Amino acid sequence: MLEIIGLVLALAGALLCLTAAIGLLRFRDVPSRLHAATKPQILGLVLIAAGIAVALQSWAVAAFLVPIVLIQLAVAPLAAHMVGRQAYRNGRIDRDTLVVDELD
Repeated sequence: MLEIIGLVLALAGALLCLTAAIGLLRFRDVPSRLHAATKPQILGLVLIAAGIAVALQSWAVAAFLVPIVLIQLAVAPLAAHMVGRQAYRNGRIDRDTLVVDELD
């Protein structure tokens, strides 16, 4: 039964990662692409890691996956912030669509 739960979690995570990739290709502006690159991608990775840990039923595997998830949780928002900041500096963000422009 745990293997089926692990499979469902991994499949749900893979689908979220797929939607993130589609969002990167389909969205037009940088903020929308950054949202697609961070939100579903992180949740997809967490679900895949949880699915692997449940399916393999090993504390060693879970202990190996926890730092991977934590590093991704720390790095993805920082990378998105840096990409957004550079896009703002290069003029790739339409300033008319910003509700509050804190960098102005």
